[in-house]
This record gives sequence, structure tokens and C-alpha cells, in this order.
Amino acid sequence: MVKILIIEDDVAFNTLLKTWLTKGGFRAEGVLSAAEAIKAVQSQVYDIILSDLRLPDTDGLTLLKWIRETSPDSTVFIMTGYADIQTAVQAIRLGAADYLEKPVDPVVLKEKIDEVLRKKDRPHERIPFIKGDSPASLRLYDYMMLVAPTLLSVLIAGESGTGKEYVANHIHQNSSRRDGPFVALDCGAIPRDLASSELFGHLKGSFTSAISDKKGAFEMADGGTLFLDEIGNLSPDVQMQLLRALQEGMIKPVGSSRMVEVNIRIITATNVDLKQMIEQGKFREDLYHRINEFQLNIPRLQERGQDILLFAHHFLEYANRQMKKQITGFTPEAEQLMLAYCWRGNLRELLNVVRRTVLLSEGPLITVTDLPDEIRNIQSARSGQDAHSLKEQHERQMIIEALARTRNNRTRAARLLGIDRKTLYNKMKLYRLE
Repeated sequence: MVKILIIEDDVAFNTLLKTWLTKGGFRAEGVLSAAEAIKAVQSQVYDIILSDLRLPDTDGLTLLKWIRETSPDSTVFIMTGYADIQTAVQAIRLGAADYLEKPVDPVVLKEKIDEVLRKKDRPHERIPFIKGDSPASLRLYDYMMLVAPTLLSVLIAGESGTGKEYVANHIHQNSSRRDGPFVALDCGAIPRDLASSELFGHLKGSFTSAISDKKGAFEMADGGTLFLDEIGNLSPDVQMQLLRALQEGMIKPVGSSRMVEVNIRIITATNVDLKQMIEQGKFREDLYHRINEFQLNIPRLQERGQDILLFAHHFLEYANRQMKKQITGFTPEAEQLMLAYCWRGNLRELLNVVRRTVLLSEGPLITVTDLPDEIRNIQSARSGQDAHSLKEQHERQMIIEALARTRNNRTRAARLLGIDRKTLYNKMKLYRLE
């Protein structure tokens, strides 16, 4: 599904655009400021970005420059209520696909988006799955290959950006259903009133925007694997419908009286604690046990040690092909800073950083000066400490957090960190944590 980001500080107009685009079959998200937009673009890649020219914390042209550097594959439309040919020309010179005058005509907007999508080379190249060499990565991979050939439903837990869909797809590719479809649906991006339709389909005329019959994710995944990301976002009534469909192997499209038989394997993912949601009455316990026949916990990128560089070089090859460049690697200083940096956006953030540096670098190696400010300024922000000492500080803090999360159970803490118990004891002694 095409992903669209709306950057518009007028809440009503933002909501209106999101409604138009969602009904048009796009996955639309809205933010109200440049600061929120920057966080969104750093966390994922959008196909289309619609940005107001005048925002409360910056102007649209400044934001446009940043987006073109950070997310070169995103197509940007500038919107404004102040028609100005000079500004329009400037926006297009800076890389905007077009300049739209408010009030934006939804028919014209749809035509322009469709035109852009026709010109894009779709689908984009998919980055292949890599397992990593760290203990945490190897353990995850072993569990994946153990459960893949079975028919068990799998629940994947992990922070945003850790690659949950890649894990789900790799399980599918190594299962007996590999020749069937793999269908992914982000439950967090589905409007509440369209969730049933997205999952089970609908008949023409069953609700206002149902202009034709539509197959849902269950039917599209028949004979294969259905991956539901951020399943905790489903409403209680849709959770009940989902449970019934999984138990009976039958679905009923919205507006239909006919039951449709489906044969799918279900893989789900969450970045929230579903057990806590059960205690709060927000998630059904019977559905939780139905989707959690086997659970996989994806480690944070920060917990994967030297795998950070392995993934970075992997993304570098991908970015070189995308941008037709021949950058061969990273300088040792750049690598040390990347190891010391706290990757809160996990693999998604690392991919975005690598693509941005490939775009800006004049090669043949990516240097410290090519890295974003938040990584490059680690040393100066910490009174001139070198990257090695910063890495040790991050490692010490990770151990403290792991011990806190496991209530000082050292065996569980070691497992959480992806190291053996002896290594944990040695590091606790080194960092005076005993």
C-alpha cells in the first residue's frame, strides 16, 4: 500500500486530506509541524509527502530541502493558500514534484499522485534478510528456522524499526507455504471504521465509500501467510471478528451474507506489551493465546554489537545500487561513532542514515563529516571523550537497564543482552556494577 505523509498545521484540513486519501486506497498519516514530520521521515520511508508551505516551526521550502536529502525516494508536493509563481518555481527547483494551491481539489490531487506512481519503478527493490553474527541475532535466527516449517502461529515482539516484517517474510519463505502469497497489513495505519473491510473485504455499496467489491487481506493471503503488524491497535469488536475467523477458517465480507473459506497461516507483530493490554481490558486474552503459539523477541539494534556495521555495509550496497554510486565503505572513525550511537529507530534509522550519507558523500569512503549531526556531534557533546569510551558508557547503561528489567536476574539479563553469563559477570566487574 502506498504510504503518504501529510504535513499540515490546519487540523481540520489535515484530517480531511487523510480521509480523502484513505478512501482512495492509500495509507495516509498526518502531522501538524515540521518537527513531527522530521521524526516521521526518520522512522520510515514515505512514497508521497504533502507539505504545507507555511508551518508553525519552519517554512515548507526549508523542510523540503531536508526531506530531499534525508528521503530522496519520497515525492514531495508543496501546498499553499498563497499562490506565488516565484515560490512555486523555487519549490520545483528544490525537488518538489508539483505546487498545489489551496483549497486542494481532491480529484486533481489524486490524478497527480497517480501520475507520479506510474512513473515510479514499482515495486521497489526489497532489501534481503540478513541474520547477523551477534549471539542475539544468531539466537533469533535459530528460533525463526525452528518455527518456520511448522503451522504454529507466531507473535513477533520488538521495538519499531527492528525489522518485524522482514522476520515474518523470512519465516514464510522457509515454510511449506513459500509458493503461496505473503500479505502484510499494518493494523496501526487502518482507520477504525475500515478495519473489517481491510481484513475481510466488502461488497459494493456496503458503506459510503465502497464503490466496488474488494477482497480483504484474508482472501488475498489464502494458501499463504497473513502478517498483521501492530495488532494491538485493533478495536475490541475487530479482535472478536479476527478470533472467530482464525478459529473457524471462515470469513464474511462486509455487506455479505456468504461465508468464505480461507486457509492461512497467521503471523502477528507488536511493539507494545499485549499482556499489559489484557490486564487493562484492551486486548482479548483468548485472541492473544490464539496468535501466540510461538513468540519471537527481536533484539534492539543497540543489543547486536558489531552487527551494526554488518547491517550498515549491507545497506550501503543497497543504497549504491539505488543511487548508482560506488562508495566502498566507512572510515574507521565513522564506524566507531556508529557503534557508539544509540539507534533509537533501530534498523530503520540505520537504513535512513546510510542512504542519506551515500547521497551526500563524494566517496570513496563515508567519513565522519558525512554522518548526521546527531551522530557526528557525539564526541563534542560529551566533553571530547573518544568514541571507544562512549561505546563503553552505552554498554554500561545497557547492562544497568537489562538488570533493572529482569529484577537483577543475571541469567535473564545475559539472555536479554545476547551474551553468556560469564561475559556479563566480567563486564559487571569492569564497570563496577557488582
